[in-house]
Amino acid sequence: MYMRILGPLAIVLATVGCDTPQDPPTPLALSVLATGANIAGANGIIFSPDNQLYAASVIGSNITIMDPDSGEILRQLGASDGVSGPDDIDFAPDGSFYWTSILTGEVAGLTPNGERIQAANLGAGVNPITFSDDGRLFVAQCFFGTGLFEVDPKGVIAPRSISENLGPNCGLNGMDWGPDGRLYGPRWFTGEIVSFDVDTREMRLEASGFKTPAAVKFNSKGELYVLDTGTGEVFKQTAQVRTLIATLTPGLDNFAFDHNDRLYVSSFVDGFIKRIEPDGSLTTIQPGGMSHPGGVALLDQQIVVADLHAIRFFDPATGVETRVNRNVLGVGKVGGALNLAADGNNLILVSWVDNDVRVWNPASGEILERYSNLKAPVAAIRYAGQLLATEHGNSRIIALSSDGVTSLFDLPSPTGLVILQDGLYVTDRESGSIYQLGEAGKLLSAPKLIASGLTTPEGIAVRGNDFVILEGATGQIKQVSLDGTQTQLGTIPAGNPAPSSAQPPSMIFNGIAVDASGTIYASGETSRKLYQLKASH
Repeated sequence: MYMRILGPLAIVLATVGCDTPQDPPTPLALSVLATGANIAGANGIIFSPDNQLYAASVIGSNITIMDPDSGEILRQLGASDGVSGPDDIDFAPDGSFYWTSILTGEVAGLTPNGERIQAANLGAGVNPITFSDDGRLFVAQCFFGTGLFEVDPKGVIAPRSISENLGPNCGLNGMDWGPDGRLYGPRWFTGEIVSFDVDTREMRLEASGFKTPAAVKFNSKGELYVLDTGTGEVFKQTAQVRTLIATLTPGLDNFAFDHNDRLYVSSFVDGFIKRIEPDGSLTTIQPGGMSHPGGVALLDQQIVVADLHAIRFFDPATGVETRVNRNVLGVGKVGGALNLAADGNNLILVSWVDNDVRVWNPASGEILERYSNLKAPVAAIRYAGQLLATEHGNSRIIALSSDGVTSLFDLPSPTGLVILQDGLYVTDRESGSIYQLGEAGKLLSAPKLIASGLTTPEGIAVRGNDFVILEGATGQIKQVSLDGTQTQLGTIPAGNPAPSSAQPPSMIFNGIAVDASGTIYASGETSRKLYQLKASH
């Protein structure tokens, strides 16, 4: 049983647009139905000079420092320390450490005395980072770029390009230095391991035939190890022989050897960190689970949560995770999802990372419809026979079909979509409003304002004849009537803001759903919990 009661909630009434006295609503109790990972997706990991384990988290926007034996979290570095969206991390010979911010393109670091340094901004996609023994800094791009660069750690000298032809769609990922002085790295989309002479720019193929290699590392003996995120496997690679060391789950991000050559592995999908023992068994250092919970839907008496690189199913009675569909970025058949909606027996999946909307049948595992090359879609729903979506990049609501994209309505920041009484409604996060877009199964000629004065409304669902919304920046769950009356029902931890205007302001969609009994389910992005609000008596 995963449910933990947090206690009855005080009901705060806000009479906006309605002066008619109302009976007090039934008190609701907030509980935690399911708990996920401690880290919001464990990305790059590295050991400090004093053998503490550092783990970067892009979406958590922090660096977690922990004891590598007990897993105890000793400290987290975040915005107040100058850390933003770190993907990978490495230490310089002087004890400074640097990270890459994949969504903003920044390469930055902190000196031992806490001084922040911006070394470069190479544009979105900066991913792996590594220092040579003599203090030279190298960075590559992946997913949003294909370059490999040498960067001045002090940010004075302009970055030097080593290669800009490592595509498709990725330069290198987790890199390391070989005993021969060459820089080694994996090519995500080609299944290859290559090495570079960073001075002459000469590239050499070292190994091939991997599914989706994500990182390489050398131990103290100079032996090469390869992490294959597509299979969830870790290999030892020599010139002639490839040996399987351990099998985990797909969606691994990186790995690192500690000072005693013990190998630790991180997962961007599940947020776990595990140590591989000499016999191939695994020791959990940080547990896995929901890492980026976003959109929430109900399907076949299950709660379904979009978890960025995974789709997770939960039993609403116990909170037990009954199924998980993991995705490997850029190569997975189903793709990722930051939001989802029920569509008969199917699920509509939405991802601004993949920039597409898909209709997926969980029973067969097949993608039935796919609409690609969108500009940061946030939510989608089927209304009056049309598949409609909110598109942040163009500030509009669109219709999707085999004929292409049709622009329907323009709004500052259209976010969540819902149907109430045959009408279509949308939250607009930036204006703090709910608009009506359709009535009696037909689209209106222009959006009609229904409610205003909300703070960053994102997820929206129906409870009786009212809306229930989740405010991303406050974590407040509110019931909103069609006349605009607002009733606060509860509060969960607020979501994270987007690091730049290139992402939707909702970033990880703060989702909400309501079942037939009126029980409310809400995703806690920053707490990595699934919450439940239900009648307390």
